[in-house]
Amino acid sequence: MNWKKHGKIFDPTEHKLANNCLEFAQSPQTLVFNDFVRIYFSTREVDSSNGKFLSHISFVDVDKNFNSILNISKNQVIPLGKLGTFDEHGIFPINVLRDGNRILAYTCGWSRRTSVSVETSIGFAISNDDGLTFQKLGEGPILTSSPKEPFLVGDGFVIIENNTYHMWYMFGTKWIDNEEEESARVYKIGYASSMDGVNWTKIEGKQIIPDKLNENECQALPTVIFADNKYHMFFCYREAIGFRKDKNKGYKIGYAYSSDLKNWLRDDALLNLDFSEGDWDSDMQCYPHVFKCDEKIYLLYNGNQFGKFGFGLAELISF
Repeated sequence: MNWKKHGKIFDPTEHKLANNCLEFAQSPQTLVFNDFVRIYFSTREVDSSNGKFLSHISFVDVDKNFNSILNISKNQVIPLGKLGTFDEHGIFPINVLRDGNRILAYTCGWSRRTSVSVETSIGFAISNDDGLTFQKLGEGPILTSSPKEPFLVGDGFVIIENNTYHMWYMFGTKWIDNEEEESARVYKIGYASSMDGVNWTKIEGKQIIPDKLNENECQALPTVIFADNKYHMFFCYREAIGFRKDKNKGYKIGYAYSSDLKNWLRDDALLNLDFSEGDWDSDMQCYPHVFKCDEKIYLLYNGNQFGKFGFGLAELISF
């Protein structure tokens, strides 16, 4: 692929966000309007009661040249869950799509655990005001752990093809005891389908993208688009241990393609998206989102420090 990199287009530290959030604009995902693009992302608030993070959803509206910021969300986009619910401590990410006259959202809610750091599940919400706010279906998730996917179900990305809803998501396979750091998690990408967007059938416990690094490779944030007579998936992957200290073990963007949405061939070399030298994405590229806008294809993604200082854009020139 041939990409034109537009660099970083949004830095949360330069703007005032809702919920007292000051840093992080993670997992940017789009809703395209006639004359602008709304980019949702997950940002962080410090919980004053314990000093830990809470993840909130915000958005920024940009012009279709991605040069000017038109609006930044000033109010709560979607509330966090109540005490003890799956999204009590945060939502990261949120996948938003149009379904006829409806705007749907698939959320990755997370909550803290004691023996390990986190648990996740996928929630569902609908917007009745053009994506300014979303109302949850209920307090619980629509897709969560099961016998062969025992934890860490999240990162749902959905498209609608031939009256069927297709979802790619991550699911956890193991936690690894790690004496040097907190316990490490391993997760892979799976697939589910639905006829109504709410009730889903998984291909239970099946990893659909093969590992490149080793069996403990972590795969996250799948995003899919149809172009050039096939489906293209972008995702991020990393080592399970050591990724916070060694940039060579940190997140990179991977690529796979398919003709039927279920069987995927991985070939990261075809992606051809270089790291920058000494810039915002010099050490890490993660949390990709691919989308079409006015017949062009773009890729949003986060860079160093997991998107602490925002996200950037690349434009696909040719396959």
